[in-house]
Amino acid sequence: MAHSTPSTAYSRDLGDELRRLRESCTDLKGHEVASRLGWDPSKVSTIEHGKARPSEIDLVQFLTMCGKDLDYFEDFKRRYRNAFEEYIVQLPGNLRTVAMAESTATKIFSYNTLTVPGLLQTSRYAECLCRAAGMTLDEQISPLVQARIDRQAILKKHGRPDCLFYVHELALRQQFGDDQVMADQYLHLFFNAHIVRVVPADVLVNSAGILLWEYEKAMPIAYAETDLTQVFVQDRGAIARTRLIFDRLAEVALDAEQSRRKLADYVNLPREDLHAPGPRLA
Repeated sequence: MAHSTPSTAYSRDLGDELRRLRESCTDLKGHEVASRLGWDPSKVSTIEHGKARPSEIDLVQFLTMCGKDLDYFEDFKRRYRNAFEEYIVQLPGNLRTVAMAESTATKIFSYNTLTVPGLLQTSRYAECLCRAAGMTLDEQISPLVQARIDRQAILKKHGRPDCLFYVHELALRQQFGDDQVMADQYLHLFFNAHIVRVVPADVLVNSAGILLWEYEKAMPIAYAETDLTQVFVQDRGAIARTRLIFDRLAEVALDAEQSRRKLADYVNLPREDLHAPGPRLA
């Protein structure tokens, strides 16, 4: 029996993996799999949507139906073990869970301290970020940059999430790539000024950067990442603390028109000023 439990970003990701596995390895619809396995007709749907935790026997039966062997089952079971925890930790670079979490959100709140938000990065800026992180091989960098650009499609789709990106001015002053890369990035931010709020350089916010995704029929998710980890959180206390951070940001950030003017200042910044001494970080 599959036990119903609040879904998480990772349970929905792995449930979708099972759905894609069924569709690619069989010609069966979900209700047909349920019928063959003697399950309730709704069971396949709840598992594939990450809304229910199947037993090990359920997983064995489902994966066997898809033609998978014991080694595949053991690997999937290992990944699935903590899928419904309130804190999910992943290695950096695993973008599928992130992409699915943000693409299904109804609202996205973002705060970035040192870099431009991923959903608002130009491809050249994203490439320079990768190189600044120590990556040197084009075959390593190109897929990451393309994945980041592909994720930006959610800002243009019908029914796109309501987004608000708080960007600390330190992120605008930190240079990645040459002057033209930064000029293009400033212009891209300016074109998206309606969803950007700039936090002035002299304002301190007690956060290194955080995301909050909200959903129509699922728990909100707080997300943070470092060079070493990606963390997805659905603990109610942590969500409440994350909301307090965004409440604080709403108080200290420039308003919509002030943010637009600030971004225009950076667009019009003489290129030689990029190298002037001062608070700009290189």
